Amino acid sequence: AQELAKQTDDAALAETFAPVAEALADNIETISQELVDAQGHPVDIGGYYRPDAAKVATVMRPSKTFNSVIDSLA
Repeated sequence: AQELAKQTDDAALAETFAPVAEALADNIETISQELVDAQGHPVDIGGYYRPDAAKVATVMRPSKTFNSVIDSLA
C-alpha cells in the first residue's frame, strides 16, 4: 500500500492507496497483536473436505482492524 501510494505513474491509484497506507502504518501494532492472538488455537471450519465458507472466512480474517482497512477499498 505504501509503494502504491508513493508511485507517480497513476495519480488515482496513489490517491486511493494513500489513506490505506496511512491506516495500516497507524495500526501496525494493533494488527500485529490481533494476528498473534489468533494463532495456536484449534478452529472449527465445519469440515475438512467441504468446509463452511462463513466459518473459513472468519478464521482466515482474524484481525478486525486489518479487515476494516482492506474493506475500505471496496
